[in-house]
Amino acid sequence: MRLGEKQKLVIVKKVDFGVYLAETEKGGAGERVLLPAKQTPQGASVGDTLEVFLYKDSSDRLIATTRQPALTLHEVGRLRVLTVGKIGAFLDWGLEKDLLLPFREQTRKVQEGESCLVALYIDKSGRLCATMNVYEYLSADSPYQKDDRVEGTVYETSREFGAFVAVDDKYSARIPKKELYGEVRIGEKISARVAEVKPDGRLDLSVREKAYLQIGTDAEKIMQMLECGGGLLPFTDKASPELIRSRMQMSKNEFKRAVGHLLKEGKICITEDGIVKK
Repeated sequence: MRLGEKQKLVIVKKVDFGVYLAETEKGGAGERVLLPAKQTPQGASVGDTLEVFLYKDSSDRLIATTRQPALTLHEVGRLRVLTVGKIGAFLDWGLEKDLLLPFREQTRKVQEGESCLVALYIDKSGRLCATMNVYEYLSADSPYQKDDRVEGTVYETSREFGAFVAVDDKYSARIPKKELYGEVRIGEKISARVAEVKPDGRLDLSVREKAYLQIGTDAEKIMQMLECGGGLLPFTDKASPELIRSRMQMSKNEFKRAVGHLLKEGKICITEDGIVKK
C-alpha cells in the first residue's frame, strides 16, 4: 500500500458503501483499503483489478480513489490556491480532500486564487502535503543544450547563489548571482538562455543574450537613459561595477562594450561629468 502513488489492487470484498482492495486476493483485513461506492466502476466484481491512487481522508484513514490527482508523490506541478487558513493554504489537486501547503513549506506567502509551484511529499505525521521547496524533486535530465532558449519559474532566491529556477516546471536550473540584473521574485516566470549544462545535468541560465547579440540592446538602453537625463549620464564606464549594475542592470564589461559601440557610431562623447549625447 503505497501512499501518494498509483497502483493496481484487487477487489477482495464488496460492501454497501464500496469495495475493499488489497495487493492480492488473499489480503487480510489489515492489508485492505476502501474504495468508496461512488468511485467504484459499475459492474466491478471481487477478483477484478483496479488502478487507484492512495491518500488519506479527513479522518486520517488510508483511502483509494479512481480519480486522477494533479500530482503523485515527489512530482512537481502548479496548483491553484483555494483558501488560506490558520495552518497554511489549501490547494486544488483534483481530489475531494484539498491538499495542505503548510506555512512552514511556503517560500513566500501565497494568496487565494493564485497558482503556485509545489511538490508532493509525506510529512512526519505520515500525511500527504505540498511544499514550495521543490529543489530535491526537480529533474537534472533536461533535453536542453547550451544557448537553447527556455522558460521557467523562479522558486527560490539567494543573495549568495542567485535565483533558482524550475525550467518547464520540472528541470533544475539556476541563474548565478553574476547573471542577475534587477529584481526577480519567487513565483515569477522568466525566459532565459542556457549558459551552461553542468556535469550533473543541472542548467545555468542567463537572462541576457550572448555579447554580440546583446550589445545593440544595451546601447539602446544607454541612449534611453541619456534621453531621460537631459542628454547626460552622470558616470562613465570607469564607474564601479556595483554602480553600473544597479543603474544599468548590466555588468561593467557589457556597459563598456555598449559605450564603445556608441562612441564608434559618434552618438556620444565622454566628459569629466559623464557620458553626453551628441
